[in-house]
Amino acid sequence: MSAPEKHIEVRDLRLNYGPREVIHGISFDVYRNEIFGIIGPAQSGKTSLLRCLNRTIDFTPEARVQGTIRLDGRDVRQDANVYALRRKVGMVAPLPVGLPLSIYDNVAFAPRCAGMTRKSELDVIVEQCLRQAALWDEVKDRLNSLGTKLSGGQQQRLTIARALSHQPEILCLDEFSIAIDPVTTMRIEDVLRTLRQDMTIILVTNLTQQARRLADRTLFLWNGEVVELDRSEVIFSDRPGNRKTYDYVNGIFG
Repeated sequence: MSAPEKHIEVRDLRLNYGPREVIHGISFDVYRNEIFGIIGPAQSGKTSLLRCLNRTIDFTPEARVQGTIRLDGRDVRQDANVYALRRKVGMVAPLPVGLPLSIYDNVAFAPRCAGMTRKSELDVIVEQCLRQAALWDEVKDRLNSLGTKLSGGQQQRLTIARALSHQPEILCLDEFSIAIDPVTTMRIEDVLRTLRQDMTIILVTNLTQQARRLADRTLFLWNGEVVELDRSEVIFSDRPGNRKTYDYVNGIFG
């Protein structure tokens, strides 16, 4: 059996906000077409780590990044075209952030910014992305309605559809289920299982059972350090490699 292909390689990553170091020289790989879970208590550096991957950390003036992050072998910090990088690495925030536009225009926004103007092409992308996000059947008859009028769960799926509209290679989700009901959460989890056929998914979650259900491998991040990284069946077993992992996933601390 051949070794899995590395999609992202992180080596000795350090992140400072001013004088305070919040990520302390961590290293790990993410394989192509896997669902990669990241768990850990609040203030462990999980969201900051995602922001380093697509360089939205650049928007924070006091942030200073050291180390190497490679995407398909290329150092993202040396990539002159940061906009192309962010198209490759889509991001879904914890709370749905709908643009004050119609459902159609929310999904068509990124393709239009990339220069696509032909309506027939936009129609195909909008329908495809809404179908991928399991939202098409619910909104296909009201695409001109405001996206912000949708329910919370629908808005979160619209956010996913918008992230998919620029055809990312990697989809990062940061606590996507924090503000939606369990039924919608399970629907989105089914969507993610399907999407992994076409992209790599990085899932940050405080719900350890969600990582257990979805992730092929799970990284346990604590105070900006990697405590353990292994197959999810090991991380969530009775005998993970580190006692701190066992204590966290069983609710003894965190």
